[in-house]
Amino acid sequence: MTALLPYILLALIAGSAFPIQAGVNSRLSQWTQSPVLASAISFTVGALALNLLTAVMRVPLPPLSSLSAQPWWMWIGGLLGAVAVFSAIVLAPRLGAASMLALILSGQMLASLAMDQYGMLGYPVRPITLPKLVGGALVIGGIALIQFNRSG
Repeated sequence: MTALLPYILLALIAGSAFPIQAGVNSRLSQWTQSPVLASAISFTVGALALNLLTAVMRVPLPPLSSLSAQPWWMWIGGLLGAVAVFSAIVLAPRLGAASMLALILSGQMLASLAMDQYGMLGYPVRPITLPKLVGGALVIGGIALIQFNRSG
């Protein structure tokens, strides 16, 4: 368990970044008057930062000759990220941070259970068990409590 601690902390930091990012990008959307433009600006800044980090770390490019052996779907990660950022920009001011993230977490939980069950996208097969179903139901129940107990 202690070997996993740095990864657990990284996951918590990454998770806390999402509502911050949604709030920042929602403000950017107000200024630009466009969630699409705000998303594009956000992705441009992120791409520049990652390209700079790649250059500083001197990360080598993989050989182009190996490209044809890769699955076609490995290229859609950026598109899925764009959907997530755009959705958060639209949802954050309408749902609030807690409800937005609770609903996003619900979608993530359901998709994750399916991906583990069937070993999709290279994940190892990890069958859905009763405790996992109960855990998923508790997450969704928590979401319902957050969503339907809104005071504003």
